[in-house]
Amino acid sequence: MIVEYIRYRLPDELSAEFEQAYGRASRLLAQAPQCVDYELSRCVDEPACYTLRIAWTSAQDHLEGFRRGELFPAFLAEIRPYIGMIEEMRHYKPTAVRGAGGSVPTLYEWLGGTEALERLTERFYEKVMADELIGPLFAHMDSDHPRYVAMWLAEVFGGPARYTGERGGYPHMLRMHLGKAITEAQRRRWVSLLADAADEVGLPDDPEFRAAFMGYIEWGTRLALANSQPGATPMDQAPVPRWGWGIAPPYKPSS
Repeated sequence: MIVEYIRYRLPDELSAEFEQAYGRASRLLAQAPQCVDYELSRCVDEPACYTLRIAWTSAQDHLEGFRRGELFPAFLAEIRPYIGMIEEMRHYKPTAVRGAGGSVPTLYEWLGGTEALERLTERFYEKVMADELIGPLFAHMDSDHPRYVAMWLAEVFGGPARYTGERGGYPHMLRMHLGKAITEAQRRRWVSLLADAADEVGLPDDPEFRAAFMGYIEWGTRLALANSQPGATPMDQAPVPRWGWGIAPPYKPSS
């Protein structure tokens, strides 16, 4: 692998259109088999400075594969207005000096954020609606319900607190379960279908993540079952729970 760094310096009035142009150009990089990954960063100390990092499978693949390939003309058309503002454009070979720091990602970050959760809940509720056991519980489901559940899970797993800010937080979620008389069989089916949906949409399947993810699902569904029973008197005011990794640390692949 080889890493290309392209450093730009451009007037502030061009920054927005520059980022938009690279947003369009990045779609070509995403299609290129020679491109491993890419990232455009803007300097905080000198906002006029940008650095584009592109990892290529090799320098030859970049110069002869991508640049002579069918994707390059469209890529070049997007960035051509800014070529004169390049201060450096070089290839670098990574050294053996590298490693991970001590920062621990949230479960929300690890699983892929809101987009991944919305894929999960869309697929999950498709399965729910086709299920004879728990489908009837959702017969009158709001079409936005999957998105709201994704919003809840995002907040639970360490993402933005939108469910609290936009949907009323824990008290609102509690009201969704009161009086439903959920059975243990329905709870188990809910858990099973969600696990199947997580596999189908490609949520991380490392043991550490799945243990934490399913730990919350077990805890949350058992609480919902208890709160849904006739005569239940659950606490009506509480914060949205925040779920972390638990005992097992996040999985780190060996380098």
